[in-house]
Amino acid sequence: MKQIPNIFTLLNLFFGCLAIVAIMQPGLTISVDANGDNLVALPEKVWLASLFILLAAIIDFLDGFVARLLHASSEMGKQLDSLADAVSFGVAPGLIVYQFLRLSYAQQPDGLDVNICWLLPAFLIPCAGAYRLARFNIDSGQHFGFKGVPIPAIGLLFASFPLIYWYASQAWLVHVLLNKWFWYATIFIAVYLMVSTLPMMALKFSSVSIKKLLPFIILALVALTAAFISGWLAVPVTFIAYVILSLTIKQPES
Repeated sequence: MKQIPNIFTLLNLFFGCLAIVAIMQPGLTISVDANGDNLVALPEKVWLASLFILLAAIIDFLDGFVARLLHASSEMGKQLDSLADAVSFGVAPGLIVYQFLRLSYAQQPDGLDVNICWLLPAFLIPCAGAYRLARFNIDSGQHFGFKGVPIPAIGLLFASFPLIYWYASQAWLVHVLLNKWFWYATIFIAVYLMVSTLPMMALKFSSVSIKKLLPFIILALVALTAAFISGWLAVPVTFIAYVILSLTIKQPES
């Protein structure tokens, strides 16, 4: 029974690995239009990476729930959870950004030959995520509040971008996702939010009251409204709302 939560955690890692496979194969696809110009696009299977990261997030939530239910929490489980999170919500999202950066440069003449140095900032995401996880593991005070944005939230944010790209009906939105400066700015913001010590609310609570539930109610309303109006764009909108709520509504840390 004690190993059941660890099995859930390993499923998190398993789905993270599947996400990486979906992101990297077959890479950018190149076709030729009627004028003989190259058309470059993300591989169609990238949307599967978003699905796998979402499944990893669900499993990540369940493993802690199962561990508490079975009274099987352990130090090994804590460390294993962090290792799995580093892959599913750090490495996999970093590779999504890597592919989007390649796609952004591919819109330029000779962009497919861009120096890899311009693509490497994507890997600051897993680096910052690993730092965030290590700091969390040695800090016993982050029970009902976090210091810095948790890596699963960052992972889900970046997992939404392939879906936003594929289902976007607005030209401006596609243009934004094909802009390398958007990605550099997003990387910087995500890295800062993870390594910072800004107070962030955890999606759990120690008691049931209107005051305690209010942030979660607001967040749920924002998510549902945004999903109804803008589809997958609701994910970054909800993420922004989460950060704003965390900084404006005081949350207990223990």
